[in-house]
Amino acid sequence: MERFCWGGFTIIILAALRRDGAARIPARRERVKIGAFRDIIATSLEKGDVNRMNLHEYQAKELLHQFGVAIPAGIKATSQQEAIEAAKEIRPSGPWVVKAQVHAGGRGKAGGVKFVRSIQDVEAQAGRLLGSILHTHQTGPDAVKVHCPLIQDGVDIAKEYYLSCLVDRSKKRIILIGSSEGGMDIEEVAAKTPEKILTLTVDPIAGVQPYQARDMGFKMGMDKKQIDQLVKVLGGIYNLFVQKDCSMVEINPLIVTTEGQLMALDAKVSLDDNALYRHKDTAELRDPTQEDEREHIAHEIGLNYVALDGNIGCMVNGAGLAMATMDVIKLHGGEPANFLDVGGGATAERVARAFKLILSSSKVKAILVNIFGGIVRCDTIAEGIIAAVKEVGLTLPVVVRLQGTNVEAGREMLAKSGMNIMAADDLTSAAKLAVAAAAQ
Repeated sequence: MERFCWGGFTIIILAALRRDGAARIPARRERVKIGAFRDIIATSLEKGDVNRMNLHEYQAKELLHQFGVAIPAGIKATSQQEAIEAAKEIRPSGPWVVKAQVHAGGRGKAGGVKFVRSIQDVEAQAGRLLGSILHTHQTGPDAVKVHCPLIQDGVDIAKEYYLSCLVDRSKKRIILIGSSEGGMDIEEVAAKTPEKILTLTVDPIAGVQPYQARDMGFKMGMDKKQIDQLVKVLGGIYNLFVQKDCSMVEINPLIVTTEGQLMALDAKVSLDDNALYRHKDTAELRDPTQEDEREHIAHEIGLNYVALDGNIGCMVNGAGLAMATMDVIKLHGGEPANFLDVGGGATAERVARAFKLILSSSKVKAILVNIFGGIVRCDTIAEGIIAAVKEVGLTLPVVVRLQGTNVEAGREMLAKSGMNIMAADDLTSAAKLAVAAAAQ
């Protein structure tokens, strides 16, 4: 079972809870069957890279701490010297944990988390991680660079639990998920022992009620002292989720220390970037070095873009039409290079930016433009396409399918442009032309 994206096992948990059988979410850049692009892009748009901003562990913990959740002492370091100073500030002597800060799970198995007992080991492990490339099962074929480690107190652990908060769209409610099986691959728990996954549906008016938290703690096997603390922890997670417009909050593991304190040992937080305009403080936490460069550029210029592994660049207005376009390309033997929704206002400037974004991939051999001219007239769109092709000096074959207001005038403009632009009357013809052009 593969994870779809950072924190994507929450999708698998929900699938297990709904008894869908052996759920499998395909990796984002995996070649898939016709129709599966709809699942990939829809999930990406709703829960993945496009409309979600991931935070580093140290940032997630800082937010949790603001909402009353206990965390181990930890300090981010950007050099070996800072790592040494951080370790000494946290505690006079070991143990400490040196943790790579990247937007991916599975860091421990990839060598990104090390338990150390001496200052010399702190310095050595920090030096090893700084500037290194970390490849985990969640990064897929693309490894990520480590720019800073987190130096954390090596607390003694008595027991590990799992907690998360997300939106269950089928219920139209925020839910809290808990399990007594923390500190391990939670998707494996969901697949093999789904009865150990507990859910708590939150009423949007009442919020999380103490009796609900106590009930979950009892079912997770906690004692009275731990249950009393869980009431505060669940309230903090829920308030963070709501007040900061999160897509996901996850603590794995939530530990019980040998002193009996509940503490978030590791955490992931994803923010809905459609709501970042309301949260300037959290918007500043974005780390573009952890994002696909093209997707980050698209975000900055207001385009919805997801990179794929094919060789046919796609430019479409409307997410549904874009997914249908990719499916038809696949149907006729092609491979889409991207999902790109330029939105309703397909101006010349916007189209030019979209072309530049598509051309940033060396894999692209042809481009398919599929535009429905509803609000914007087709002749205006054609004018924009021609201007954009001239501006970027495009030499690749471009297939354009236009429908809508003034479509005949738009097609005539494309035909008379004298450029390497092929006009198609329908989507099937356009897809066949693009597949043939990419194969040459």
